[in-house]
Amino acid sequence: MASNTEIIDTTILYVKQTLSNAEGGHDWFHIERVYKNSLLIAKTEPVDVFVVSLAALLHDIADSKFYNGDDTIGPKKAREFLFDLNVDSKVIEQVVYIIEHMSFKNSLEGNVVFKSKEFEVVQDADRLDAIGAIGIARCFNYGGFINRPIYNPEIKPNLKMSKEAYKNSIAPTINHFYEKLLLLKDSMHTQTAKQIAHKRHIFMEAYLTQFYNEWHGRL
Repeated sequence: MASNTEIIDTTILYVKQTLSNAEGGHDWFHIERVYKNSLLIAKTEPVDVFVVSLAALLHDIADSKFYNGDDTIGPKKAREFLFDLNVDSKVIEQVVYIIEHMSFKNSLEGNVVFKSKEFEVVQDADRLDAIGAIGIARCFNYGGFINRPIYNPEIKPNLKMSKEAYKNSIAPTINHFYEKLLLLKDSMHTQTAKQIAHKRHIFMEAYLTQFYNEWHGRL
C-alpha cells in the first residue's frame, strides 16, 4: 500500500502530464498555485490535509469548459485515477464530491448542498487564483483563447446569470470581472482566504479604473 506522500507525488506527476498542453489559465501552474494555497489555508483549519491535497491537485483534471460543457468527465477521471491507486473509498468520495461542487457556475444555481471544511479550503484556494494580478492574467488569457473581445461598452454585464447562461456566455472579457471576479471576495469561507482576497480585490478595482481611463483617453 502506497503512503499518502507517495500518492500525492504520483498525483502531481499525473496532473503535470495530463495538463501538459492545457490552456494557460487552467494548466499545471494553475493547479500548483491552488495546491499551495490550499496547504497554506489548511494550516489554520481543522481539515484532512490528504483530502485537501488530492482535491486541489485533481480539481481541474478535465475542466468542463474544454469538454463541451460536460461536468461529469473531471469527477470520473479523478475517481478512476484514485481507485487505481487503491486510495480509501471514503477519501475518494470526499475528493470527488469537492470536485463536483466547487465551481463558480454551480453556485449560480443556489443549490450547492455539499459542504465540508475540506471543500471550503479548496474552493477558497481556487477562487483566490481567479482574482488579483494572476486572476486578471488568466481572465484575459482565456478570453483570447476563445476569441472574446476585450471590451465592448454596448454589451453590459449580466448580473443575474443562470448556470447555463454562464456556461454559454460569449460576452467581452471585461464583463467577466463583474459577472464573477469581483464577486469572489465575499464568497470566501476561511479567514486566511478572506484576508488575501481583500488585497487582490482592491488590486482589481485599481486595474479597472486604469483600464477605463486608458480606454476613454483620460490619461
